[in-house]
Amino acid sequence: MLFTAAGVLWLSLIGAGVAYVWDHENTAGRPGEPPADWPTASRIQSSAQLPMLVLMIHPHCPCSRATIGELAVLMAHAQGLVNANVLFIKPRGFAEDWEKTDLWNSARNIPGVRVMTDPDGVEAALFGSLTSGQAMLYDTTGRLIFTGGITASRGHAGDNEGRKAILSWLTAGATNTKHTAVFGCPLFTAGNEPPTEDFCDGLHPN
Repeated sequence: MLFTAAGVLWLSLIGAGVAYVWDHENTAGRPGEPPADWPTASRIQSSAQLPMLVLMIHPHCPCSRATIGELAVLMAHAQGLVNANVLFIKPRGFAEDWEKTDLWNSARNIPGVRVMTDPDGVEAALFGSLTSGQAMLYDTTGRLIFTGGITASRGHAGDNEGRKAILSWLTAGATNTKHTAVFGCPLFTAGNEPPTEDFCDGLHPN
């Protein structure tokens, strides 16, 4: 009888743990509201020749490893078709190179991608981004075409609607998907300040 009760308790704990992980992986971040037209105050120089892809990343967000991996897949099929920019947020007062993590190095090694620091999240605010992993595609006239994430869930790589939508528009000039959910750490805290590394790590205890 005691063995049976222990077994039931064990299975219940496993079930609760699986449910927690499933819920966490499939809970999207705040989507943000990117401007419908390219923000003229941005220090990223827009292009009249190529569409502009902007990806906002918290450098200490473990979920964003999958996002950078999906960007690499995207760029492997979109070389010469888009001007891709990855911005890594850096709060004021943090140490030099705080933002240059393995995510930075991975993004920098993708052909055709420009990597930049975003001090105090100024660019993220201009583009209305709230969650690490948010991608925005603007056409050559500065019109917003797509906004959202390029992973299907938190920290998981693989086929997803965001990557398909961007690639479809770049290669065929059309897409039925205008936005997708974003899975990642918040770029800003409740006080509208960029979160610290500890803040981001606290969302991912494992």
